[in-house]
Amino acid sequence: MTDRTTHSLPNASAATETSEALAARARDGDGAALTALVERVQDDVYRLSLRMLWHPEDAEDAAQEILFRIVTRISTFRGESSFRTWAFRVATNHLLNVRRSRIETPSLTFDEFAKDLADGLPVGVHVPSAPASDEADQALLEEEVKIGCTQAMLVCLDRDERIAYILGDVFELRSEDAGDALGIEPATFRKRLSRARARVREFMEAHCGLLNSAAPCSCTRRIGPAVERGRVDPERLLFAGHGSAPSRRLPVLEAVGEMERLHEIAAIHQSHPLFTLPERASEAVRRALDSARLHHLLD
Repeated sequence: MTDRTTHSLPNASAATETSEALAARARDGDGAALTALVERVQDDVYRLSLRMLWHPEDAEDAAQEILFRIVTRISTFRGESSFRTWAFRVATNHLLNVRRSRIETPSLTFDEFAKDLADGLPVGVHVPSAPASDEADQALLEEEVKIGCTQAMLVCLDRDERIAYILGDVFELRSEDAGDALGIEPATFRKRLSRARARVREFMEAHCGLLNSAAPCSCTRRIGPAVERGRVDPERLLFAGHGSAPSRRLPVLEAVGEMERLHEIAAIHQSHPLFTLPERASEAVRRALDSARLHHLLD
């Protein structure tokens, strides 16, 4: 970069500018454009990290590192794909190689997870009252169990299949864009996605009450054992009560055919709140953007 002058980009312009146009400005040293780009992708990066790593603190650390990489590598963006796809490429490269998260150590398998879900599950139809003071607390605990459990299902996949499932069925990227983000052919991506779908479907149909009402495990039945075994801390919920409601709602869960069943499973995973990158992490990135050290890295 030859001109290190930071140009001012009005907020109104940043809001309407395409990400690709902002990236071009950022490559020319426009700090405001770079800040706008980071703010535009930071929640996607965090949600992707959370799906891959399960625990919010691990996801926050990973998202912050990814955003730093996006910032310091903005000069390599050439517009051969959309900026969002390019940002996903930076993110997936990091997430596929980052150290194991706390839930991945030791490796979690579907068989082990099924045993864990069955451990302490109440026997019979009657479900004891959950350890909550009112209906609002009960709903939060049920949501905590649902989100924690459905995210843990994804951790049972190996990382290649997990990232394919997240990009394909949660973020709903086209196979061309997802393959581009992963550096593989679209056909290879589709094969990975198909394998991941089959494994998730098999597990959920056998064990998950969200998909199969006859399954032994349900979110309500699981609250008591989860609290007793420390899987859920009612005083420190990791997922429930955070983020905003998704725009789509769960469909009526009826198995009407293969594609409908796949859409139902995807909808369950898409129904999590829209989590946003914690302010402390986004503030750390903003401070770095304003630092002389970072401007030197961009040079």
